Amino acid sequence: MLIEITGGYMKRGFSTLLGALLAVALPAHGQSTPDTETIAALTDKHVQGSFPMLKELLSIPSDAHFPDHVDANVKWMTAAFDSRRFKTTVLESGGPPLLLAERTVQNATKTVLIYLQIDGQPVDPTKWNQESPYKPVLKEQRGGNWQQIDWSNLEGELNPEWRVFARAASDAKGPVAMFLTALDILEREGLEQTHNVKVIMDFEEELGSPHLPAAVEKYKDALSADMLLIYDGPRHTSNRPTLVFGARGIATVSLTVFGPRRPQHSGTYGNYVPNPAMRLAQLVAGMEDADGRVTIPGFYDGIAITDETKAVINSVPDDEPAIRRFIGFKTPDAVAPTYQESIQYPSLSVLGLESAWVGNQARTIIPATATAELDIRLVLESEPEKLVGLVRQYIEDQGYHVIAGTEPTEQERQTYDRLISFDYEISYAAFRTPLNDPAGDWAERALVRAFGEPPIKIRTGGGSIPISPFVKSLGVPAILVPAVYIDNNQHSPNENLRLGNYIDGIRGYLAILTQPD
Repeated sequence: MLIEITGGYMKRGFSTLLGALLAVALPAHGQSTPDTETIAALTDKHVQGSFPMLKELLSIPSDAHFPDHVDANVKWMTAAFDSRRFKTTVLESGGPPLLLAERTVQNATKTVLIYLQIDGQPVDPTKWNQESPYKPVLKEQRGGNWQQIDWSNLEGELNPEWRVFARAASDAKGPVAMFLTALDILEREGLEQTHNVKVIMDFEEELGSPHLPAAVEKYKDALSADMLLIYDGPRHTSNRPTLVFGARGIATVSLTVFGPRRPQHSGTYGNYVPNPAMRLAQLVAGMEDADGRVTIPGFYDGIAITDETKAVINSVPDDEPAIRRFIGFKTPDAVAPTYQESIQYPSLSVLGLESAWVGNQARTIIPATATAELDIRLVLESEPEKLVGLVRQYIEDQGYHVIAGTEPTEQERQTYDRLISFDYEISYAAFRTPLNDPAGDWAERALVRAFGEPPIKIRTGGGSIPISPFVKSLGVPAILVPAVYIDNNQHSPNENLRLGNYIDGIRGYLAILTQPD
């Protein structure tokens, strides 16, 4: 029988039915919990067999703007989990669907929900140093440059410094392949899965997961679990095993300042017609002082970091001079005295500015408009709508009239001196799990067993992921278990996955699958 899934994303036939029939409770194999040496040996034994799967997964285009990309990835992930004896269910969301995969074991007392991101950032192929971002290539560094080597090198002795270059290699299909490989090792070696596993797959994370909050609320019974693990994000800069207990949320703001109805000759009208590019530059520059602190009144209200919390935050072994050298700047903004403290506060960033033309397209005109894209990174203590409102109030206090549409009316042009459009979107809020939560202790024990050392524990990561809907609707503690290297061109051209981190990720996820309560 052929089953048609509404929305046009996929069809499922006999393989799905077989997967559902096999997704009964797995028997315990009776194997003892594998120790550090065993986990490492088993990973080394099976990792080479996983490279064809990794290459195949990275070869599927993954830009969520395109329904055919989403369709192909939903089909691939469904088949991958069906073949591993999971029961898979497509959860319609009003946009790209979510995919839920479930596998239970006898006598398990806990259920772990695992979040996997499947889509990747859009691509500009002209900026990639290879034929296509969706044709994975293996590279090694020679003389400071990355040189392509034949994929068949992965059949021999492995160099942990080799990297696989492809869109979504690190963010976040690499972790998906790590997890699938850990599941394969579990099965082939007869190891015991110690807890029930649910996997929720998001196919539009890079678009801000706009349909996720409503979907999580709609399907909260199906998603119920004791804890949530997020297999995404980079490790600490030291590349040591890492657990991250929170992430900032994100809101975006788009501003357009209006000048003349159409561009005007700068010689004829310079000093007479107001220049919207200049006005926008003045407006956004006034949002921060010379030391990088947001000047908007009330922006940091509610943030109080105790001495005890500071001690925990600053126990993270950051080498800040090395971070600054790596990124290429001398003095950090003065929001807080350390990097870890700085990301406990909300931030306001200019993502891009656009007005008229530059370079060999520059022309002597006063532009008609100037646009700025901003983001606000949210923390648990600050209310998203309030921060957006503070930004809007600041703009109005500078004498701007906010128009209702995308273009000012003629009446508005003749009534107000300064005109601006203001559009915003709150993608998702921040979340944070206490560092002493039992779920964190359990995950820490697993990583100690995987690597023989305690992981670095980070209170809040600087990036944003759409996890707060799960925390709010399901009431579960959420923890990131990152695996990829921080220097991986995430979101940029020539994104890559360090081979040593791929291997370590398999080790970590295998330890979690076999970690007793």
